[in-house]
Amino acid sequence: MPRAVREQQMMDAAVRTFGQLGYRAASMDGIAELAGVSKPLVYLYLNSKEDLFTACIRREAAALIAAVRDGAEPGLPADRQLWAGLTAFFTHTGGNPDAWSVLHRQARTHGEPFAAEVAAMRDEIVAFVTGLIGAAAREAHQQPSFGDRDVAGLARALVGAAESLADWANETPGVSAKEAAATLMNFAWAGLGNLMDGRRWSPAP
Repeated sequence: MPRAVREQQMMDAAVRTFGQLGYRAASMDGIAELAGVSKPLVYLYLNSKEDLFTACIRREAAALIAAVRDGAEPGLPADRQLWAGLTAFFTHTGGNPDAWSVLHRQARTHGEPFAAEVAAMRDEIVAFVTGLIGAAAREAHQQPSFGDRDVAGLARALVGAAESLADWANETPGVSAKEAAATLMNFAWAGLGNLMDGRRWSPAP
């Protein structure tokens, strides 16, 4: 079997193990057994447990980013692109729960360098969503009543909400990707529309 194929097989086993057991409880013995190879071969190909976990994070982060970007069809209005991107996000996280656990739970709770890898992925997704929200504002109004700071804040809030909703969707039987995406669009898009129309909430004096 070619080395590249064997490595992916080992990483598949590692993602499943890390996602279900957690980083600390996962063992190289268990990963090797699940992959159907010897432990020395895992070390030969992927070095240490830390290196293997980092490689899993990078692979799964790249796959999630690609899914979101590919899902948001260029040429559509910005709101339709955002809807399509969110649907693709929830489709991917729902279809790959172990990978999502690695990215959203395991990597973030075990310090550097793992958290930095996930932060880089998140920043890329936030930048993508920022572009879509900014485009939506330009499409709706030639001179929107909110600026770059509002757009950036909304994008980060939307991504954070999507991450939490993905956890909920994965833990709640029967929730489809479209249902999760519609929940978030209904929550976020109405608020965005209010901002674009100059309507802002303010606390009572």
